[in-house]
Amino acid sequence: FGFYLGHTNQNSTHAIAKPGTPTFQFPSGGNGDFGGFSNATTPPTRSQPSKANAAAAKIATSVDPGLVDINTTLSYQQSAAAGTGMVISSNGLVLTNNHVIDGATSISVRDVATGQVYAATVVGYDQSSDVALLQLKNAFGLSTVTTNTKGVTKGESIVGIGNAGGVGGTPSYAAGNVVAKDQSITAGDSENPTGSETLNGMIEINAGIQAGDSGGALVNAKGQVVGMDTAASSSNGPVFNSDSSTTAQAFAIPIGSALAIASSIEQGNSSSTVHIGATAFIGIDVNATSSNQFSGVGNGSPGSTSGVTIAQTVAGGPAATSALSAGDVIVSVNGQSVTTVTSLDNILSTLTPGNSVHIDYTNTNGTRASLELTLGSGPPQ
Repeated sequence: FGFYLGHTNQNSTHAIAKPGTPTFQFPSGGNGDFGGFSNATTPPTRSQPSKANAAAAKIATSVDPGLVDINTTLSYQQSAAAGTGMVISSNGLVLTNNHVIDGATSISVRDVATGQVYAATVVGYDQSSDVALLQLKNAFGLSTVTTNTKGVTKGESIVGIGNAGGVGGTPSYAAGNVVAKDQSITAGDSENPTGSETLNGMIEINAGIQAGDSGGALVNAKGQVVGMDTAASSSNGPVFNSDSSTTAQAFAIPIGSALAIASSIEQGNSSSTVHIGATAFIGIDVNATSSNQFSGVGNGSPGSTSGVTIAQTVAGGPAATSALSAGDVIVSVNGQSVTTVTSLDNILSTLTPGNSVHIDYTNTNGTRASLELTLGSGPPQ
């Protein structure tokens, strides 16, 4: 059960941008996307006792200057999204959830402290842990958050702070307590409930985390960041982008874990889970209604060749100028078998834009063929 607090859009553009996310909701949104709601004018109301609200307001005020609003454009999905980020260096390194920037073709970041807007690039990300690191262009002297990596205790008072509703401006907040530690959840997008991913070691809280809060700060009574708001529950379980204003079960990534991944990214240490720099891009769209919805690709019609089925090629992308076309099924890349979008993603994650790859595929006539294709640069996954 549950949700991510992030953006939604169900088409996937490989590689490829995959669709939605997993069963807890990611608190982000924007036109239904992870990050925020573009039609909102004020942050959603969060119900909480007046005494807790007063204390939380004071804490939030002290933390706000280290936060940013993140707005993304997902051109391939004809969508937009919004979320939250935490400034961890004065020269503009921003920590956020990977699902906030998943599929983004451009990223704009507003510094809460000054109101200045920066273009941002993706330094790297860890899809499996839902962590991403951004670099704001031409940023310096920014206020940063104060972190505490010692961990939390059950029952400890906390405040979740973020860009609820994706409306920007002064962040909203929600008070609560730590319910449990080291939780494992399956989280996803409310718009794409069939897709899911598992997150481990999560902090469970009873604060009203909402869409737009993804990547925001979970802080203790001293205003120290102890976690990164990531998912909350819905009637269908945890999701990335809940529209509910009554959610009282939410989850955060411990800040120590998130910062360790961010450090690896900053140092350029790629791994089987950590991707550094630009994402290799084939340029194929897949239909979210296909049998392999989360991965953004179908497995072909019944009885067809196992692989990744192309719904259409992306205009201007590498595939569009090749022999690949809608209905073709990619079965291997550089000799490595492709059975799902995940396997294709895993192959592409080891490659960089400009690399030449050998693709074996089956066309709509059932004939096996192959081609060489130079990868382009695409949105983060």
